[in-house]
Amino acid sequence: MSFYIKRIDHVQLAAPTGSERKARTFFKDILGFEEVEKPEVLKKRGGVWFAFGDYQLHIGIDADFSPAKKAHPAFEVDHLENLKEYLKDHGVVFEVDHHLPNANRIYVHDPFGNRLEFLEWDKEGLKD
Repeated sequence: MSFYIKRIDHVQLAAPTGSERKARTFFKDILGFEEVEKPEVLKKRGGVWFAFGDYQLHIGIDADFSPAKKAHPAFEVDHLENLKEYLKDHGVVFEVDHHLPNANRIYVHDPFGNRLEFLEWDKEGLKD
């Protein structure tokens, strides 16, 4: 092949019109993502962008918004048990899932109903 796909640059989730404040509260204030300045030409579309590590999460505004209930980004974390306690302390509901071998994982819904996965691979397990 004459091309090579290197990595995922960003993931975009949708949110309803006027929900930027809720997005900032959840992704920046609660989860600790860093807000990224959107290019000037894209600001008029609304939404907000965040960064974590080398990755970005974009929240795009959709006038006909419907949450992603099955499709979702998955975030690998260290110390998932600590994250679970932190989420409880901040009133964020999560669902524990034990169906993935060698992983401890939970599902969270953002303020707009989009599904998010947080997982920690077992130190002894293999990640394929």
